[in-house]
Amino acid sequence: MSTTTLTCAFCTTTNRVPTDRLGDQPKCGKCKQQILQGQPLELSSFNVTAVITNNSVPVLVDCWAPWCGPCKNFAPVFAAAAQQLEPRLRFAKLNTEAEPKLGGLWNIQSIPTLILFREGHEVARMSGALPLNQLKQWLLQQGV
Repeated sequence: MSTTTLTCAFCTTTNRVPTDRLGDQPKCGKCKQQILQGQPLELSSFNVTAVITNNSVPVLVDCWAPWCGPCKNFAPVFAAAAQQLEPRLRFAKLNTEAEPKLGGLWNIQSIPTLILFREGHEVARMSGALPLNQLKQWLLQQGV
């Protein structure tokens, strides 16, 4: 039986979930929170390393700021993508105003910026807001 590793965004515990049970709303073995919520996870300095590195599925991060108009317009698109594409892809959001050190570490120079991580490594990046179909097309080009 194959398993998928998923990090709980609440307690950062890495969970092994049977791949064929991903659609059964798996819960964290430690804190009992639902691991896959069909919505983007909020990243912070507390959970970013675990979420980015301890998932066997790719993680797409939306780097945004509350004052950014395009970021606000893109938020519902990103949320819709999370509903449609989880569990084959995890979705997370990084508020660069609340976490400026992470924004600096990732060299965020414009927002919104999307960063795709696989096993903790950045594999693709794109700046700017996209309609849902174009976001899906970009993800397909990245092999997701």
